[in-house]
Amino acid sequence: MTDTDPNVSTDTKRTGHAVIAEYVRQLNNAPGVYRMLDGQGRVLYVGKAKSLKNRVSNYANRSGHSARIARMISQTASMMFLTTKTETEALLLEQNLIKQLKPHFNVLLRDDKSFPNILVTKDHAYPQIRKHRGAKKTKGAYYGPFASADAVNRTLNQLQKVFLLRNCSDSMFESRTRPCLLYQIKRCAGPCVGKVSEADYADLVKDAERFLSGRTTKVQSELAEEMQAASDAMEFERAAALRDRIAALTKVQSSQGINPRGVTEADVIALHMEGGQACVQVFFIRANQNWGNKDFYPKTGAGADEAEVLRGFIGQFYDTKEPARTLLLSHDIEERDLMAEALTEKLGRKVEIAVPQRGEKMELVSNAARNARESLGRKMAESATQAKLLSGLAEAFDLDAPPARIEVYDNSHIQGAHAVGAMIVAGPDGYMKSQYRKFNIKGDGLTPGDDFGMMKEVLTRRFKRLLKEDPDRESEAWPDLLLIDGGAGQVSAVQQIMEDLGVEDIAMIGVAKGIDRDAGKEEFHRTGKRPMALRRNDPVLYFIQRLRDEAHRFAIGTHRAKRSKTIAANPLDDVPGVGAGRKKALLAHFGSAKAVTNASLDDLKAVKGISAALAETIHGHFHENG
Repeated sequence: MTDTDPNVSTDTKRTGHAVIAEYVRQLNNAPGVYRMLDGQGRVLYVGKAKSLKNRVSNYANRSGHSARIARMISQTASMMFLTTKTETEALLLEQNLIKQLKPHFNVLLRDDKSFPNILVTKDHAYPQIRKHRGAKKTKGAYYGPFASADAVNRTLNQLQKVFLLRNCSDSMFESRTRPCLLYQIKRCAGPCVGKVSEADYADLVKDAERFLSGRTTKVQSELAEEMQAASDAMEFERAAALRDRIAALTKVQSSQGINPRGVTEADVIALHMEGGQACVQVFFIRANQNWGNKDFYPKTGAGADEAEVLRGFIGQFYDTKEPARTLLLSHDIEERDLMAEALTEKLGRKVEIAVPQRGEKMELVSNAARNARESLGRKMAESATQAKLLSGLAEAFDLDAPPARIEVYDNSHIQGAHAVGAMIVAGPDGYMKSQYRKFNIKGDGLTPGDDFGMMKEVLTRRFKRLLKEDPDRESEAWPDLLLIDGGAGQVSAVQQIMEDLGVEDIAMIGVAKGIDRDAGKEEFHRTGKRPMALRRNDPVLYFIQRLRDEAHRFAIGTHRAKRSKTIAANPLDDVPGVGAGRKKALLAHFGSAKAVTNASLDDLKAVKGISAALAETIHGHFHENG
């Protein structure tokens, strides 16, 4: 890959066709990626070309462009180029740069979270079944992707009823001395305490994997045969348990909705565009089963058509995700064969891209397209309502314009313990959950319960980072409005923090509970202005209450997660040389982790499997190093 920046004398005041024409003379026919920049050096567009010279020459023409491309050309003051060995490499690089630079005229995928899988581990005699998200580093069989955590959790919940596989961690498995609640309610076979043999448990794992691979009919028929045999042998309790497993298996299948017979593995991708907005629906078909769907709302690059929007979406969507063997599309895309070649190269096995015109595949695409149309309709209605609320907010509080980004802050703690700060973000499209942030309060000098000290730490960390990453304040990460939980004193104190940071032009509103802390009687405080209230039935009041409640919900959830993690932590986890087996031996000998921490050196040496040297390490960890 070669980075090429031709030595072209360009005046940053000049833009358009003439500037581009000067670059054309310096280019050759190599494949690569080009960037178009405005007079301030901001990237307007990233594109790829089989021949950079031919592609850029098209922009130098003064006619034959859509209104969108003509606007882009008119703003172009300079260009940058990266040559590649192949056009496929250029395509992959193009999508990577688009995700990094987020140019105004490119299609942009805004929601790019990873999808969860179901993992059946293979590094233990009694495999565990659990939800997995992220890199596939654990040894095991992965099944997915599922469209959401809820889809995985529903399936896992039912699979536990059917196949009775454990979901506990290996360390918990090793330390069990009696069955847990899941065994009591018939959600686990109890392998941790020998309630099932290794061979019988392996059969359960095999059945679960057959189901997840799509061979559900065989699993059900075998369970039915076992149930009949148990009934004939008058083992009615076992027959009833098998009946319940069959019912649970049927429920899993019914909850998946449409299960295509002729499509084993595919991602069904459908686009609907209306009013300059787009919705893409993706259905995940694996093992002839529907593993959920998700909608996306990519930015349309200031007016790209369906083919370009769908191409841009696919390129960015699969930049960090594994595609199915077949992609079924609602619209054809530009350079379909090249995209299939790029995905094939990335995946290491053939990927086919098709636009079906008949049969079951077309029905799947039609169903996804209907979902995209309905989802976009709901989104547009919600956006219209949100726009009215933001306009009403600007009018009520004398803001210069409706805010495009509102940040709401809250703290949560119990008498100062496990303190966390939370920030939620809202804008024209509603809650921007990918922008939410949590802050573990680090201030050692804080008095327990010092809400102001916590808020000071949170805001200082937030805006110091913003100033470092975007000192010119050009990105969309800068808020237009801050909502603070508190009255005049809190607002004044926060204002001082912002002034100390040199950020004095962001509007701020303090939301204080009114008389008797009654929702609906809130008072609003702003720097240099008298407190005010809104009518009880004012939609803007309800909007602010929802924002405050969402911040509180997020803060409480973050605090609970931190507290649970602390409570669940075992002090033996941090002792060098103490693994699951030795931990189990210590707990069995002393009865609790606390007793281990208080044990004498001689008592530790008396534990089976604990050497004298390890006993000294354990004792030193809790006493000398404590």
